Amino acid sequence: MNDPAAAQTSGAARSAPIRLAVLGDSLTAGYGLPSGAAFPARLQLALKEKGIETDMVNAGVSGDTTSGGRDRLDWSIPEGTEAVIVELGANDALRGIDPKVSRAALDDILRKLKARNIAVLLCGMYAPPNFGSDYAKAFNAIYPDLAKAHDVPLYPFFLNGVVGVTDLNQHDGLHPTAAGVDVIVKQILPTVEAFLKPLDRVARTSTKTF
Repeated sequence: MNDPAAAQTSGAARSAPIRLAVLGDSLTAGYGLPSGAAFPARLQLALKEKGIETDMVNAGVSGDTTSGGRDRLDWSIPEGTEAVIVELGANDALRGIDPKVSRAALDDILRKLKARNIAVLLCGMYAPPNFGSDYAKAFNAIYPDLAKAHDVPLYPFFLNGVVGVTDLNQHDGLHPTAAGVDVIVKQILPTVEAFLKPLDRVARTSTKTF
């Protein structure tokens, strides 16, 4: 017998947090900050305030390059992960790594995640000017090119609103303070909301009746 109340109960039982990971470097890991001030933790809180529950994994490793992220991808992103925010490349740019190497590593990451049916949001990074305009042009093009090739959403610049702002960065001028992380979260939040919308458990609740 069809019972609407039973159907609603069944639907509620199937509701669960979105299993989300952030694959990144020190900007994800929260270098110089308490764990609760790191980007994944602050993003999780901001999403919760928007009514989006997540089971968040901080898969950030300080000092990591795109190649490092690729090499540890399988064990850094747990089975059952539904969505990944990829934040890698800052260390590549700081070290002047050949953009072809960075592009190939990010391409592998996106390909492997898509093969696992994991949704991906790619965060872009800009090269500093000290390696010249040709390097910057080649490096900066990596992210929009790969986002288009793999048909994944792109957040153009992860450090938008923070880079170059003294009060929002630690003494090294490279890593955001807790206040800086909050600015990053505020800037990226609409993009992340749109990215996660198809995974929203409310929208995917079963309509099966008993």
